Amino acid sequence: MTKQAHPLEHKVIAALRSVFDPEIPVNIYDLGLIYNLQINDETNDVYVMMTLTTPNCPVAEDMPGQVQNSIQLVEGVGKVTVELTFEPPWDKDMLSESALLELGLL
Repeated sequence: MTKQAHPLEHKVIAALRSVFDPEIPVNIYDLGLIYNLQINDETNDVYVMMTLTTPNCPVAEDMPGQVQNSIQLVEGVGKVTVELTFEPPWDKDMLSESALLELGLL
């Protein structure tokens, strides 16, 4: 039996899709920058592990805060924690199909 998605998952993903990489006109979710998304069943606390397209991305300092703020706006969400990692490094193979289409790579 597969685990059912948390009721807030679609809303949190929609919030993630409202945050865009400044250099590529695609949202961070479809870019594949979100490595892990967990929502606590009891507290509705959200944990996000994400990366950036490059470690010296000009928004490296601001992006985690933007992600946290966008998720915090979702009604019903508890505490939001965003962790930044560069392991494994991001590459274009992590792009979603819709991102590939949007960028003209499909």
